[in-house]
Amino acid sequence: MSTATTQPIAIGTWQIDTIHSHVGFAVKHMVVSTFRGRFEDYSGSLRAAEDGTPRLEGSVEVDSIVVKDENLAGHLKSPDFFDSANHPRISFVSQDLTLGEDGTIEVEGDLTIKGHTHRVTARGSISGPHVDIAGNDKLGVELEVVIDRREFGLEWNAPLPKGGFALDNDVKLEVSLELAKEA
Repeated sequence: MSTATTQPIAIGTWQIDTIHSHVGFAVKHMVVSTFRGRFEDYSGSLRAAEDGTPRLEGSVEVDSIVVKDENLAGHLKSPDFFDSANHPRISFVSQDLTLGEDGTIEVEGDLTIKGHTHRVTARGSISGPHVDIAGNDKLGVELEVVIDRREFGLEWNAPLPKGGFALDNDVKLEVSLELAKEA
């Protein structure tokens, strides 16, 4: 059972446990379905300063993208999409983080993809802190934000014979983070 947090985040640094976390995306494909992918190599932390001000930041290695087709993975790494040779990382740095009484969380910050930085606001939930079976303090954070991929230089698309395009411009970014407090 998950318990929402109604208290400030404990002072200190909480590191992302990448074994128990997920960073991915979802985009409408061929007008009829939702295509999903994920990244395997990422890092980040949630830091709560002495004054209680929290800051969430993280980065993703573009070359760690995972999709079910190797050719598609190559295309996503190419200049048509992420251009990983010139822009190897996606990064996020929060500027404001608001905790709701009901366990909701809103994080506003700067997202950088392919050299383009834009302010985004992700919304979701936070749970914990809880103590795991090894005695470690843990937090859970679930966040989603929808971006227009064209604003980040991801403009490749193809028209479909009967109208529409191969890819929607709106992409949902999804993170599910388990964070462990540093001792």
